[in-house]
Amino acid sequence: MDPIHLFVPTFRIDETLAEIRVCLEKGWTGLGFKTVEFEEAWKAYTGLAHAHFLNSATAGLHLAVRLLKEHHGWQEGDEVVSTPLTFVSTNHVILYEGLRVTFADVDEHLCLDPDSVAARLTPRTRAVMFVGMGGNTGRLADVAALCRERGLALILDASHMAGTRWQGRHVGAEADVAVFSFQAVKNLPTADAGMICFRDGGLDADVRTWTWLGINKDTYSRTVGGGAYKWHYDVEHEGFKYHGNSVMAAIGLVAIKHLDQDNAYRRQVAAWYDELLGDTVERVPVMPGCESSRHLYQVLVDRRDQVMLALHQQQIYPGVHYRDNTLYRMYEHARGTCPRSLAASERTISLPMHLRLSRGDVERVARGVRQSLRLVGGSA
Repeated sequence: MDPIHLFVPTFRIDETLAEIRVCLEKGWTGLGFKTVEFEEAWKAYTGLAHAHFLNSATAGLHLAVRLLKEHHGWQEGDEVVSTPLTFVSTNHVILYEGLRVTFADVDEHLCLDPDSVAARLTPRTRAVMFVGMGGNTGRLADVAALCRERGLALILDASHMAGTRWQGRHVGAEADVAVFSFQAVKNLPTADAGMICFRDGGLDADVRTWTWLGINKDTYSRTVGGGAYKWHYDVEHEGFKYHGNSVMAAIGLVAIKHLDQDNAYRRQVAAWYDELLGDTVERVPVMPGCESSRHLYQVLVDRRDQVMLALHQQQIYPGVHYRDNTLYRMYEHARGTCPRSLAASERTISLPMHLRLSRGDVERVARGVRQSLRLVGGSA
């Protein structure tokens, strides 16, 4: 019996190798060339006005906080409201810039609850960090309206949201800045990469220098641009080496062509889970009006850890997204402030979700879940 894993990325290998081969033949594998092409493809696909290709979504989230802080004149100790139910990079980047993380609780979608956000606002609140858990929008529209009303910046951690649409439009435009992940197991997989999409064109121009050590003209632009003295550039401020490269962009250029088809299959897998699990478990619902990327299929069970071990005995390997960040030592000062997040953290299981799953695989997982629940008494 073959194991069934949580994530198994799928690449169109021949098509992808052909795209990478162009980089190798041209002798241009770094910044520029394919990165520019992929940025244009992403803007065309999403309808977003601006996009800059990065080496990771974490780099993008850091720069989102950094540039909004610089642009708006935030001070150290100012606050960003965020969720404790996320991968730690979401909240680490706030600390990178000397800002304070204020945790708000989640709703039934495991996304920020706008009422909890409103209750946590103080005179020093400057922004809200919203995570689209599993590709779900949750109440993003309500949080965006709250931010507009209170004059707060909205950062969308859209790491799970490549291909997610809200009422027919790709997500991202409702935020001041949206950051997408193309890490190896995401819906649009490379080896690792990300995209930062500012609403403001000036910030999009600024971020391109911040990803290249403060240099005001990248090597590709100097190579393909006209005029004399192409080797001249200025260094305007400190920066980071956060830019993406053409090999990762080449992989992404192939994946984006198939993203809608791939996400449609993920939604089919989710529909099979819905059918086969029935009322056996409590499921995390998708917000009405959201066409989710379905990066995750999450259920909530009692005695979660025992259920996970029982599934492992059947060679079924689900995941947990995520441990409540206040369970970690560095964020434990906020423990107990977000009870719904903590309860979800103790009960959530992400069932296998990837393109290589067949109907038979999903039947086996669903059967395994039912058997595991009976074995350990982990009722929904």
